[in-house]
Amino acid sequence: MNRFFKQNIPVFKFGGASVKDADGIRNLQKIVTRYSGKPLFVVISAMGKTTNLLEKLLDAYFYGQEDPFVYFNQLRDNHFNVAHQLTDQNERIIAKLTSVLNLLEEKLHTPHSDNYEYEYDQIVSFGEILSTKLISTYLNIVGIRNQWLDARQVMITDSTFMEAKIDWEASEQALKDAIEAATAKKEENLFIIQGFIAGDKQGNATTFGREGSDYSAAIIAYILEAESVTIWKDVPGLLNADPKFFPEAVKLDAISYEEAIELSYYGATIIHPKTLKPLQNKKIPLYVKPFLSPDEAGSVISSSKQKEFIPSYIFKRNQILITIFPKDFSFISVDNLSEIFAVLSSNGLKINLMQNTALSFSICTDDKPHRIQKVLEALSKNYLIKYNENMELITVRHYTDKIIHKVVGTRKIYAEQRTRTTMQVVVKSEDR
Repeated sequence: MNRFFKQNIPVFKFGGASVKDADGIRNLQKIVTRYSGKPLFVVISAMGKTTNLLEKLLDAYFYGQEDPFVYFNQLRDNHFNVAHQLTDQNERIIAKLTSVLNLLEEKLHTPHSDNYEYEYDQIVSFGEILSTKLISTYLNIVGIRNQWLDARQVMITDSTFMEAKIDWEASEQALKDAIEAATAKKEENLFIIQGFIAGDKQGNATTFGREGSDYSAAIIAYILEAESVTIWKDVPGLLNADPKFFPEAVKLDAISYEEAIELSYYGATIIHPKTLKPLQNKKIPLYVKPFLSPDEAGSVISSSKQKEFIPSYIFKRNQILITIFPKDFSFISVDNLSEIFAVLSSNGLKINLMQNTALSFSICTDDKPHRIQKVLEALSKNYLIKYNENMELITVRHYTDKIIHKVVGTRKIYAEQRTRTTMQVVVKSEDR
């Protein structure tokens, strides 16, 4: 077996906020330097705000209502500026970036297909390619030898664009083959790879959904049986609430896989929902640490039993509440639900909350216009539909009545559910 696979391999993931500018990339450099000579896999997201910019570029390209090259030029300038700020020896970086940008420019001059989700993955995936090309080349320039891997060739998925499903067996073989080939030629133990993006067997780019870089790190850790995964964030660790809205948010020092899975399922943004199960299956601990203070303990998610539970607050905005009634005013039956779920599934809508009465069935879901419209059209054939836009889903784990009053206030509750440990309400969004 290749010597690389016989070592304890940590996996690091740096999000967009961690590499949003030259200072962030230099900080990544400092953290990686601490592991000099040791095997290390580094998963990197697109630079901060780049995905949002590429989504605007995509919409301009797909819908034709704006000039996509306005956003293309901004994308190019953002990355070139960071390269110039990092080093005077930036010709190699600029050359690498230019070769990637040329491919994107060629794509923008090509007529698009009718499949928005396919086009999304082909275009938005350029963000991670650009960031990793920039960072990998910069690290090589300053003497931190590393090898760049293309996630589109080693993370093999099906063709469910925007929410791709991993092919574990094919990915394990492809990733190990790539490492074998790379280490046979050179001695570097440091690998740089993209998060969020992958590729199907037809050679198309795919993505795991927004914030999917965490999942990418978990897949790699599972395949390599890594000793740990560390997610470097701009917060002290796992917090029980978003500090932008709750200045009094507290750090959760250690929680179990089960609790973390519950929090991620309900929409906690610090961990991608699919990230935790692969790690739990192989008992690989997940650390969340502050990238500006790498010596701090941060938080850990592991198989240890959790003794204390602190209330956690999760807010999902940009929600739509849809209520469905049979046109014949009959009761909601199993057959009705089966038909409704089939429509939701075929259009890739994830249910964040569902509720039924004798005469209606309601769901709260992310308001994705290109999917919602198809669902409404399909269901309207047999059902009456009412819906509320601009909604917010509030979830509180380990709630109390005092906490409920604090987060809901005087807002009207459109839907509510409670279990022993979790409370969810749907309310109208308000400015925060």
